[in-house]
Amino acid sequence: MGGGCRSDMVLQERALVLNRYWTAVGTTSVRTALCLLYRAAARAVHPGDASLHDFDSWASLAVAEGEPHVRAVRYRLKVPEIVLLSHYAEVPRRRVTFSRRNVYRRDRNICQYCGAKPPIEDLTVDHVLPRSLGGRTSWTNCVLSCVKCNRRKSNRTLAEAGVRLVREPHEPTWSPCLSIPTTLRKESWGPYIPELQPIEI
Repeated sequence: MGGGCRSDMVLQERALVLNRYWTAVGTTSVRTALCLLYRAAARAVHPGDASLHDFDSWASLAVAEGEPHVRAVRYRLKVPEIVLLSHYAEVPRRRVTFSRRNVYRRDRNICQYCGAKPPIEDLTVDHVLPRSLGGRTSWTNCVLSCVKCNRRKSNRTLAEAGVRLVREPHEPTWSPCLSIPTTLRKESWGPYIPELQPIEI
């Protein structure tokens, strides 16, 4: 496969990976997706009608004007956006890493005290039980709070501050949709990833 810089960029784009039961298990590079397709370890899923293609039938598909593609010696190859693994049937089991960014994702940029959704710069992570009172930095004790509610609650318990949680904080269930920015998600992935962001494999 050739085509210079443009093809190299396309090969680094992401493709969604489904297990044999059509469950999303991660993402991989277009380069790896094409290798899986070539080795018959996966089939490409057409984003239009969900039809399955081996390497030869995928290579025979026409490439529309302006559509991302990889230029091979004798033809142009459509970029696979989704591949279905031929034999892998598992769903990886992992724990979601606790981080400030993932708390923002879990709480969907919503203040967990008043339910408002202010600009991100007006949100902060708050300890439900203050650290000065023994509160831990954990999934079940940290929530998003807007600046106004954070000042109101201050270094007090919920009862002392007279505030309530919109919902109890919890450790989110890991999903293969938790690790790439939503801006990089492809529209064709929608039916397979109802939540956010897949891992890389």
